[in-house]
Formats: sequence, C-alpha cells, structure tokens
Amino acid sequence: MNEKVFKYLAIFIGVVVIWAMCAEPDDSGRDNYDVNVQTMVSSAEGLDLKAVGSLLKKADDAETFEKLLNSKEEGVNNLDLNEDGQVDYISVTEYGADSLKGFSLTTEPTKGEVQEIATIEIQKSSDKQAQMQIQGNEQIYGRNHYYHSHFGFTDFLIMSYLFRPHGFYASPWSYGHYPGYYRHYSPVPHTQYRTNMNRNYGGSTFRSSSTPTMRSKIQSPNAGKTASTIKAPLKNPTASQKSFQARNPSKQIKSGGFGRSSSRSSSVRRSSYSRSGSYSRGGK
Repeated sequence: MNEKVFKYLAIFIGVVVIWAMCAEPDDSGRDNYDVNVQTMVSSAEGLDLKAVGSLLKKADDAETFEKLLNSKEEGVNNLDLNEDGQVDYISVTEYGADSLKGFSLTTEPTKGEVQEIATIEIQKSSDKQAQMQIQGNEQIYGRNHYYHSHFGFTDFLIMSYLFRPHGFYASPWSYGHYPGYYRHYSPVPHTQYRTNMNRNYGGSTFRSSSTPTMRSKIQSPNAGKTASTIKAPLKNPTASQKSFQARNPSKQIKSGGFGRSSSRSSSVRRSSYSRSGSYSRGGK
C-alpha cells in the first residue's frame, strides 16, 4: 500500500515540475507574442474618381481635361501601376452618341499595353440638366464601383463643348511620347494623397454606388483593354495580371509603400501582448 502511495506521489511531483517549467516567464517577466500585419495599398488609391469628376468642372474641352489630369499642381493623378517611381500619364479618349457623351481614361504601364482606368459618361436630360456617372475599371477598383452626380449645365464649362457638333478627341500621346508641357513627377505617400483629396475635393457632390444609375447604350472604345505588366496591387486582376504579379511582386512587399516606402498605412507593424493584459506597439 505504501509502495503505491509513493508511486502516485512521485508522478504528481513530476507533473508539477513539468508544469512549472512550461509556465516559467521570460527574462522580462512576461510572455510576448509578436503579430506581423502587412497592409497592401491598392492601385485604386492612386486615382480618386470623385476628385476626377470634380476636376472635369475646370475643363472646357477634352484636351484640357487630359492636361489637368496629368498636372502635378492639381495632384489628382497619383497612379504608378508599373511602380517605376513616376506617376503614369493618363490619356483621354472621347466617345458618345446623341445625348450621351463619354470619356475613357487609359494609361500604358509599358509600351504597347493599354489599361483602361475608368469611364466617365454624361447624359443630357434637358437643356439645362445632366447626370454624370463614373465607373472604375474592375481590375483596378473591383466590380461595381461607381460615382454619380446630377448638375446643371452652368456647373460644368465642358457642357457646351460636349453637346455641340465637333470631332471626338483621341489623345495622340503614348508611352514615351508626351506633350511638351508635361513633366514626370513622383507619387506622394498614400496618406498625404488622401489628405490632399479630402481637403481639395471633400465637398464634392459625387456619391459612390455599387449599382449604375445610368444604363449606357454605348461602349467605350477601350472597353476590355488590360495590361498584364502591372506590379501595383489590383482589386480583381485578370489571369495574365495574376501571373505577372506572381513573377514580379509589388515593391510594397519589400518596402511597404505604394511607390514610396514612407507610407505608414502600408508599413509592417509589430505588436506585443502580455499575459498581464498590458499592450505595447512599435513601428518598423
């Protein structure tokens, strides 16, 4: 009987010793758990479509609109799809019929590859009223990404141009060939870009929607044009875009920024949690 008691006591002591060793705290007196979080900034964050619609108010024709889109001073374009450290030039192509007019916005990440970014369509509802719908390309912005607004003709300089007889404008510029006034510039960090857009265009009348408010009967001349050589993160990439990005990962994976490594929103953050309930955070 004493032998059995001794045996059970030895087992109990062994279990207690093993438990104590496993529960022993580290030198700091607490157990630390490191959690790495990496947030990729989508390429869609490089061109605020609501700001694009507001920028159209300043243009009196399609060519002027293209110039404003690519102006560093306006700062609306912050796209860098090929992540070469320079903002991509956006070309404008005009299209339409009767009371519906539109603009297709495109860029060339590499020579010969055209990527449609968005379309803007304007429907004339009366001699004094119109409605506008902006649709982001689904590879860049995801499916069903719209902005829309109703306005009077006097709100937009370009209205008289759009609905009078004229030849449609198609940008003559392409990869490596740009107008004399154009100068390359670097993208700004995402947080700074967002602050600029909120400050300059926060009062816009454009509202977002997941459904179209206009049922267009015309098609953009650049519909379906996609560029496979895009390194920046996409919302809904095609198979060829996925394949290219697998072989050529975004710089964000290494540097943590959209074109610029200083963007805090896409940095890798390390967090520590202790058993005592305290919490500490350090940036990387």
